[in-house]
Amino acid sequence: MVHRRTVLKAAGASVMPLFTPALGQAHSRSTVKFIPQADLALLDPVQSPALVSRNHGLMVFDTLYGMDGSFSIQPQMAAGHSIEDDGRSWIITLRDGLVFHDGTPVRGRDAVASIERWWRLDVLAKQLASVTDELSAPTDKTIRFRLKQPFPSLPFVLGKPSRCCFIMPERLAQTDGAKQVTEIIGSGPFRFLAEERMAGQRAVYEKFAGYVPAAGAPSFMAGAKVVHVDRVEWHTLPDASTAAAALRVGEMDWWEQPTPDLLPQLKSSRGVTVQIKDKGGYLALLQFNHLQPPFNNPAIRRAFLAGVNQADCMTAVMGDDRSLWKDNVGYFLPDSPLANNAGMEALTSPRSVDAVKRALGAAGYKGEKVVFLVPTDLPALNAVSEIIADMFRRSGVNLDYQALDWGTVLPRLSSQQPVDRGGWSVWCNYAPGVLAINPLSHTFLRGIGAAGFSGAGWPTSEALERYRDAYMSTGDLAEQKKIIADMQRQAFEDVPYIPLGFYYQPTAYRSNLTDVVDGMPVFWNLKKG
Repeated sequence: MVHRRTVLKAAGASVMPLFTPALGQAHSRSTVKFIPQADLALLDPVQSPALVSRNHGLMVFDTLYGMDGSFSIQPQMAAGHSIEDDGRSWIITLRDGLVFHDGTPVRGRDAVASIERWWRLDVLAKQLASVTDELSAPTDKTIRFRLKQPFPSLPFVLGKPSRCCFIMPERLAQTDGAKQVTEIIGSGPFRFLAEERMAGQRAVYEKFAGYVPAAGAPSFMAGAKVVHVDRVEWHTLPDASTAAAALRVGEMDWWEQPTPDLLPQLKSSRGVTVQIKDKGGYLALLQFNHLQPPFNNPAIRRAFLAGVNQADCMTAVMGDDRSLWKDNVGYFLPDSPLANNAGMEALTSPRSVDAVKRALGAAGYKGEKVVFLVPTDLPALNAVSEIIADMFRRSGVNLDYQALDWGTVLPRLSSQQPVDRGGWSVWCNYAPGVLAINPLSHTFLRGIGAAGFSGAGWPTSEALERYRDAYMSTGDLAEQKKIIADMQRQAFEDVPYIPLGFYYQPTAYRSNLTDVVDGMPVFWNLKKG
């Protein structure tokens, strides 16, 4: 068991102010001060797969479609769509009044350029691109997909909640995908104040008066995004005790991911609300670099299945409160329609480091160095990495444990170089559970090699891809469940990653914040009293 840090027992009213408003900015009751899960290291939310960049993107940009709280897709910037030519032609119409933060109207060709940049970078979007003969903007208010074959999942792909299809002005969307977009201009409910950003410390947003909300009640990423506050400040506070103290005395309004050892203190604090807002939770993952030895050998990846103890991993992440986590978790979201027990004996049989050692020997492990990247400023990943590192060491792995900050880890993950040239071997990650409700959105369960998502380690599996295609070709739930069970058995053979468990992440905010939307942290709908 990991020895967790000794924490401050209380933060009294005598705590000195930790932050001061920006020069010329009077403190306002309509200013919300927020502590994100990590520093906003990369501002381009299309190029970066990081969740903190996604959350930043949701403030500044909007999407054609959005996922609601029941995980259904609803029109967002789209007023609606029509389908013609037996499903091979989709015409999407934009809502009236959409305008970018620079005052220019949102046009069809802005959306086309944004989609084309996005589908060069996103794994699932590449599949949409592969079945598209032509993407065009017949008018300023319409977008047309002319497809090679029917693709009924098109709204889902455009509205999925990871690496979102954010719409930006055409001139920015024409930026090479290998380069960061430098102007952060969208048509979303907040404007990004670039002049107030302090890298590693602060990002600032203000209400966009020209935003035109969609119809309907706000629900997750869908519905009306009506803003009731004037300004939102993100403050990066890597030290958990400092973050807790700032929240308790009212210097901060919202802490996205309080650590479990501080939850009792926060729950007992007057004026602080602790809730689970993201009902989809998180899946913890042990991710391998499939391009480099030793983990380019599937037998070596499989060897570690016998050593992973999900209960230990989740206890390290969320403590002893079993209501906050689940073990015996496979490759799909627990309790969802497609969750199943196929192949689960790989994780539920008796745990044995000796079995790992024997399997490593039989697989031909010869002591190759394993570079383990650990983002220490993400508490959940730091905690679970210590558990996995201990298992690696006891199994005889030649481990190079590199404890770094998230801003350093993130760009390293895109490297396909050998470890002696700045590459990596393994890291622990977490993914929103909603991604694992089906194989369509499950980015981490792909088998397309170097064309895949960098943080997932570029696994290759023709079998996993065949099962995914079979799932997409049928609408029969019973048949889909059979396919998914076979897919999970295959995943335990190929081991694109090892599931480490599932957990709910409570969030904590001042009780004068009301009407906080369920899901990831968003700042529309909420009010500050």
